[in-house]
Amino acid sequence: MIFESYIELPALVAWVGRWHPLILHFPIVLLLIGIFLGLTGKKVPKKLLTLAVLTALITAISGFFLGRESETKGNLLFWHQWLGGGLALFAALWYGLEGLQLKKPIYSKILQIVLLVLILFTGHYGGMVTHGEDFLALPVNKKEEKIPENPLIYAHVVDRILENNCVSCHNANKQKGQLLMTSLDNLLKGGEVGNTIIPSDAENSELIRRLHLPLEDEEHMPPEGKKPLDEREIKILERWIALGASDTLRLNQLEDSEPLVALVKGLMEPDPMEKWKNLPKVADSTLQNLASDYLTINRIAINSDALSAAAFLPPEYDPQYILNLKRVAQNIVELDLSGLPLGPQEMGLVAQCTNLEWLELDRTPITDVEIDTLKNLSKLRLLKVYDTKIGDKGVGVLKELQSLKSLYLWKTNTSQNVLDDLKSTRTNLIVDDGIDDEVKEFFIKSDSLVEEQ
Repeated sequence: MIFESYIELPALVAWVGRWHPLILHFPIVLLLIGIFLGLTGKKVPKKLLTLAVLTALITAISGFFLGRESETKGNLLFWHQWLGGGLALFAALWYGLEGLQLKKPIYSKILQIVLLVLILFTGHYGGMVTHGEDFLALPVNKKEEKIPENPLIYAHVVDRILENNCVSCHNANKQKGQLLMTSLDNLLKGGEVGNTIIPSDAENSELIRRLHLPLEDEEHMPPEGKKPLDEREIKILERWIALGASDTLRLNQLEDSEPLVALVKGLMEPDPMEKWKNLPKVADSTLQNLASDYLTINRIAINSDALSAAAFLPPEYDPQYILNLKRVAQNIVELDLSGLPLGPQEMGLVAQCTNLEWLELDRTPITDVEIDTLKNLSKLRLLKVYDTKIGDKGVGVLKELQSLKSLYLWKTNTSQNVLDDLKSTRTNLIVDDGIDDEVKEFFIKSDSLVEEQ
């Protein structure tokens, strides 16, 4: 280990190192048996100790050979090798002390305790090398950092995909195929094959080729037992490579027609099933009792507790069939109340639907007063309030809904100045306020010409 940088291994000797994962369990078990016997005051059989020490030494040596395959050595691999080497030497020292048959067994017991500690730490670092640094960490709900509004394609998107799916086998501590995937420079350098990624040539990039291989193929990436990349992740990698595999490319530098734009934006959206998993449970019988000829209520997806509700105007309007939705207010993520003569009671029910993402209130008599009840709908992404009586004050309330992405409000009492301010300050909000004045004037002139003819 001390002179590692000066050592060059013949190919056959290096190949012996690949037996390390197969034989490492033998010395662990044998040493643990011997330590247990020694610490409980029983005699440790000489054959057992001899076999334990020999296998420990062989394991340490083969581990050294295997580590030589890594051009860059991470801290985990470094400590795993040194701890493993120390473990083998202390085991040999124990064997030597047993051969001297000292009258004071305290030295052997101290060695046995040291060996036990070394076994635990060596195994721990070995587990982190093969399974990742959080291998023995307590289970927690991992929350990935949110992708920014205008991400760097490599740093915020591509690197995240590689980190989640590839880096566990291609890092400084574990370099399968002599390939590191922890940086763009390492990707461009490649591994045994060399052409891991070829900028502007996704088709001939080895990474893409292996991702498209059948799952049962030995060369498929990731290997059997690992979660394969989904179709969107593979297409993101393909398009990024096809566009030059740059680490400076940002989302806003791409044309809207570029397929990578839609792929990245889709990745930026949270997984619906994940965000709805904590909604209250709702029984099918409850949905059946609430539904009527003028109210449809359905689950967004099979086995999901997220609901979509749409109400229709009956011959004689009674708000009670809408107010009954209070029982499932927390479950409603889409609600359509368009064309109904809504009043304060119904809007109070809407305000209780705090998980609403899609709301249609168009062609209703609501005003700024009713709009004010929506200010707590922090998850609202789409709102239709066209052909209503809302004005500038109501738009001010909607302006504060940071999750709102689409707003439809033509034929309202809002002034053009307020609309222009809304569009300039909320650039990520799509505001549909009807036909553009120039287009509208064109249609008016066209209609006039038709009438004259």
